[in-house]
Amino acid sequence: MEIRSLHVNDTADRQYVTLAEVKGERTLTIVISWHDIQAIDRVLKRTPPPRPMTHELLAGLLQATGATLERVDITEIKNGTYFAQVRLTRMDGSACALDARPSDALALAAALGKPVFVAEPVLEAVEGA
Repeated sequence: MEIRSLHVNDTADRQYVTLAEVKGERTLTIVISWHDIQAIDRVLKRTPPPRPMTHELLAGLLQATGATLERVDITEIKNGTYFAQVRLTRMDGSACALDARPSDALALAAALGKPVFVAEPVLEAVEGA
């Protein structure tokens, strides 16, 4: 999936990021915070913030330790809350997955140009809602 759009509302706490299938028609909209939408918006517009944001810190840590972000997975939805994992390859070639907030994971994936995947049960749950 790819980030299709950001829905920014200057007067509300709830912001929305919409993911869309690269080769398909399904979409997934996730509610995120004002700060998170601003971070993703800056990444997409390639506008650096005055100070490093969380995703920039994470990208720097990956680079400093020799790890590589392979992909981001939106893995599940529980009680209206989405869960994500960042999938990494360590310097020794081994793989690992770390739990993450979808907003942080999406900002990191966008900053590093990495793919985003959504688990089929998550898409099915959203379609059925």
